[in-house]
Amino acid sequence: MDQATSSGPAGGAAPITRERIAATERTIRPYIRRTPVLAADGGEFGLAPGPLLFKLELFQHSGSFKARGAFANLLLRDVPAAGVVAASGGNHGAAVALAAHRLGVPATIFLPSITSPAKADRIREYGATLVVGGERYADALAASEAHVARTGAAPVHAFDQPETLLGQGTLARELEADAPDIDTLLVAVGGGGLIGGVAAWYAGAVRVVAVEPEGAPTLHAALAAGRPVDAPAGGLAADSLAPRRIGALAFPLARAHVAPEVVLVSDDDILRAQAALWSVLRVVAEPGGAAAFAALLSGRYRPAPGERVAVLVCGGNTTAVRFGQQP
Repeated sequence: MDQATSSGPAGGAAPITRERIAATERTIRPYIRRTPVLAADGGEFGLAPGPLLFKLELFQHSGSFKARGAFANLLLRDVPAAGVVAASGGNHGAAVALAAHRLGVPATIFLPSITSPAKADRIREYGATLVVGGERYADALAASEAHVARTGAAPVHAFDQPETLLGQGTLARELEADAPDIDTLLVAVGGGGLIGGVAAWYAGAVRVVAVEPEGAPTLHAALAAGRPVDAPAGGLAADSLAPRRIGALAFPLARAHVAPEVVLVSDDDILRAQAALWSVLRVVAEPGGAAAFAALLSGRYRPAPGERVAVLVCGGNTTAVRFGQQP
């Protein structure tokens, strides 16, 4: 496999740059979807009338943006015969399982018990070995690290691996081409792989606003402390937006290129955003996928008059809508 950007987690990694993101995009393009940008009017949601764009990354392979980083890892790094291992709240595990299946690589995925059944089912469908244990992502990560030590498998970190950020950054490259005139992009934050890659691509050219659940304020806590620190890891979106702390790779990118005021949203805000996306757009977003829109719908983020806003709907692995139960 191509080893052009091989490097280890966090320490000593080469910078995450536009040039490297563009090169990564060329490598992973045969394996990922170019997801659509949907135009709507704020008035449809009871917001101020005006154009509003949605980047629908929930239509990506495996149901979330995570497929970008997963394919980047498997295509840009050496993969041993023992295969790959990942710890995940669900979406990253599904993406790694899919990439491993497509590329003929063994994969073992560790999940915490809070993972939604929809995400666990996807991992099983892709043929990976699934191990469920512990209550939170940190527990799954510890178990995955022990597995790496035993087997020599290559760890694919959900957010603190250079190739992960490079892959996620390709989303912003795609959005820039399809919607070059936006002023602001709202992005949900968990461990920071997505917002780190997005921030590296835009590098201040677009206002990138971080949105986090009140129960998992990882970037908010890190910015207040001046460094990554442990934060609470709970709430409705805990299976996708609740690691123990922001990634070491993402933090300096966020501090340099993300708006300094992180928007915190409640579980009720997220539920209302999920319902509105379904009611108006017929888009089924998981809680983490709806979090960015929750900032706008709740009024916790208020655009200036004429501000051109885009919202990233980053995942749709949920059983919130169960087809077949009623006509």
